[in-house]
Amino acid sequence: MDVLITDDSGFMRDLLREILEEEHTVVGEAENGVEAVELYQEKQPDIVFMDIVMPIKDGIEATGEITDMDPDATVVMCTSVEQAEQMKESIKAGAEGYITKPFQKESVLEEINSIAAD
Repeated sequence: MDVLITDDSGFMRDLLREILEEEHTVVGEAENGVEAVELYQEKQPDIVFMDIVMPIKDGIEATGEITDMDPDATVVMCTSVEQAEQMKESIKAGAEGYITKPFQKESVLEEINSIAAD
């Protein structure tokens, strides 16, 4: 699957890329929601991993924009455990699921496989 990674932390993007590259193709990385929306339009990835809390445009806003322009878009939110309220907003914005930080390889791959099976 072609994957777009969005996180304002370079460390988190690197970690997620390392997990994903074994089985998937990372087609782009964004540092904020504005870049994520632009890269989504350009690359048309199969799945977007989207951080919730970012500068300029947060992941909830960006998810809403992406799913408005492409109702079939698949967005998985990347969240800290304490962000339960934002997760509810993310689901309303069109997110398909979520993974929690710090990323665990098994949970990331399980989430992708469960979405791919749908």
